[in-house]
Amino acid sequence: MLLSNCAHEPVTQANEAKASGAKIAHDSRVALDQLYAQNPAARKLGRQSAGVLVFPRIYRGAFVFGAEGGNGALFGRDRSVTGFYQTAGASYGLQAGVEKFGYALFLVNRNDVRNLDAAGGWEVGTSPSLVVVDRGVAATLTTKTIDQGVYAFPFNQRGLMAGISLKGSKITRIHPGH
Repeated sequence: MLLSNCAHEPVTQANEAKASGAKIAHDSRVALDQLYAQNPAARKLGRQSAGVLVFPRIYRGAFVFGAEGGNGALFGRDRSVTGFYQTAGASYGLQAGVEKFGYALFLVNRNDVRNLDAAGGWEVGTSPSLVVVDRGVAATLTTKTIDQGVYAFPFNQRGLMAGISLKGSKITRIHPGH
């Protein structure tokens, strides 16, 4: 976590300077549409959420030290883009490999959406209400169980690292060019 926090601000500034808002919005919308087509539980959750934050491509590489990053868009209830974000993280430990994946965070209530920007960044996995949705969890989602919290749907995992861990990633709002 210390590695991530030390490098975060310079990485954010460099990323923001070269990012295209139109490209991020397009790629995020395509990824969300594909997720909805493949996963009815995600589509149902999307209809009930105050916001959906989609990171279509996150790249992760590691050999003892690891790093990951990607850009995404936040969609409001009406599917309009309400903001752009980056996710970045660093890690240290027994790890090796390279992977690419995406994920969508379904922010069920308005407080979750407001909390995204409240502290200048949101550390994924620090909230006890984060639920990573796999096939088993998706099968149990109903309108009665979806009333609060943040739900993460990973998708399109490719590469040589086993598993997806979102803990330790920091999400920060960016203001890309057109």
